[in-house]
Amino acid sequence: MNRVLNILLIEDDTIEVMKFNRVLSTMNLKHKIIEANNGEEALTILKVKEIIPDIIILDLNMPKINGIEFLGMLKADDYLKYIPAVILTTSNNRKDVLECYRSGVAGYLLKPLKYEDYVELIKRLIEYWSCNEFISR
Repeated sequence: MNRVLNILLIEDDTIEVMKFNRVLSTMNLKHKIIEANNGEEALTILKVKEIIPDIIILDLNMPKINGIEFLGMLKADDYLKYIPAVILTTSNNRKDVLECYRSGVAGYLLKPLKYEDYVELIKRLIEYWSCNEFISR
């Protein structure tokens, strides 16, 4: 059975945020999206612990704290380190991929250029995590 997810989306590009939200709205599920414009804002949201996300989806190239720096901080926190984090980026740089997996990322996805491919990717991502078991906090 698919569960409703609390998703922390960390993305500094407004168009990418709108695109992500549009895809989720077409799925007719009640997932809760918490948005952060960068890693620094995301850490503030996580430290408040008002809503602990089931999954974090983040871009790599962001101002203030980039995706790799954010991952390092997330995985260093004993309370937050078990939240799965998935990179959603345009960077197919091998060094970035290696560093993310070294930091404990749960997945590394490239943003497709075609909107139809993007829709399919996001749907598969959400469907996969909707049927996963998570560590209770």
